[in-house]
Amino acid sequence: MRTINREQVLAKAGHVVLLMGGTSSEREISLLSGQAVASSLVSLGVRTTVIDVGENIVDELKSAAPDLVVNMLHGQGGEDGVMQGCLDLLQIPYTGSGVLASALAMDKVKSKQIWCQMGLATAPFTVLNEDSDWEEVIKGFGRAVVKPIYGGSSLGIAIADSPGSLERAYREACAFRQGVMAEKYIEGPEYSTGVLDEELMPTILLETDREFFDFTAKYVDEGTRIVCPAPLSSERMAAAEALIKSAYSALGCSGLARVDFMEDAAGDFFLLEVNTVPGMTSHSFVPKSAARVGIDFDELVLRILDGKLNG
Repeated sequence: MRTINREQVLAKAGHVVLLMGGTSSEREISLLSGQAVASSLVSLGVRTTVIDVGENIVDELKSAAPDLVVNMLHGQGGEDGVMQGCLDLLQIPYTGSGVLASALAMDKVKSKQIWCQMGLATAPFTVLNEDSDWEEVIKGFGRAVVKPIYGGSSLGIAIADSPGSLERAYREACAFRQGVMAEKYIEGPEYSTGVLDEELMPTILLETDREFFDFTAKYVDEGTRIVCPAPLSSERMAAAEALIKSAYSALGCSGLARVDFMEDAAGDFFLLEVNTVPGMTSHSFVPKSAARVGIDFDELVLRILDGKLNG
């Protein structure tokens, strides 16, 4: 990856406000990510103010008068373009993708529609509602993955292989009040790749003894295995990286993001989603991947700042 001038980044950083917490279903993970990044900023000597985002966020931002906002808000209200629009109106620069890319990436249906239109491989899908024909969906997909349309951190996701289990999974996912979709279950390895300003980090292979890579596998289970770099041939890796870059650019992403994808039995890759504010916890994939190429947590934070300050 490109080199950065540490002293220059620190000199330009000025007063950084870090946003975390919020009110989405991913609040607890956001707090962990935010605390980790805030600790790094402070250790680097950056003047840092931390805000747990609530209803007074506009007044708090005006009072803090930051030179730059580091956005560590996961989920709705922070990752979907809402906070990005607020910061644009306040004319405060911020890390990560802008309004449109954030909104598109957060909406799994919209992102998949764009990828399909561009000829990028993603699993067949449908939007579920009270009038869905559960039997027809299972007939078409065989097994289906049910998930909230706007959710993250694998919350609300379930696998269904019968009309009854599909309807139950739908009703459970409705608890997140985000709309619900189903996509064809792809049996095979799951991968994740961090992208920082169009530069790719090493792709990681995710392994779990659980039925699929759910919330517990991501953030709790110590038995989760992360293989980095992923054991793919140079030819297969090149194909995966072409898909990753296309997925990132198709949505207009910038700054740090993470692209998740699957590989089926035939060796074909299928996009799952793009996360525009990926986790920065001790369990998170992006810091682990960056470490594989000699980029420790502090340098990763500096690179996130550098992409905005010198981009």
